[in-house]
Amino acid sequence: MRRTAELRDMVRETRLGPGDCIYPLFIVPGEDVKREIGAMPGNYQMSIDVAVRECEEIHQLGIGGIILFGIPAVKDEHASGAYTEHGIVQEAVRAIKRGVPRLVVITDVCNCEYTDHGHCGRVVGNDVDNDTTLDWLTRSAVSHARA
Repeated sequence: MRRTAELRDMVRETRLGPGDCIYPLFIVPGEDVKREIGAMPGNYQMSIDVAVRECEEIHQLGIGGIILFGIPAVKDEHASGAYTEHGIVQEAVRAIKRGVPRLVVITDVCNCEYTDHGHCGRVVGNDVDNDTTLDWLTRSAVSHARA
């Protein structure tokens, strides 16, 4: 029987376990907030304090890591909340790394949640200004890494 299990493991094409998974978290301003996302049943928008508690459980379950999606309180045409030192994702990263230091934290650097027009970049007329958009994305990535 043991030999059969060894052979099965040897030829198995894919192995997938909790450590291979990334858990999405949608972070909003406030305290003690946990609001179900209507279009994504079983997923929630949550404040940083709730997210830290959630991350403790995620880590205990052996899930490989999390990815943070920020939903800022204020949006503008420059997506400035995406790359400010005290943005929602930056604050969440710091709090989660303090509370669960060994948990892998991935961040989303897309601008669409941070712009008042909902596009992923700077819009000029009917076009996206790629140079400015790349600058925003770079600034976001650097600010997330610093956090």
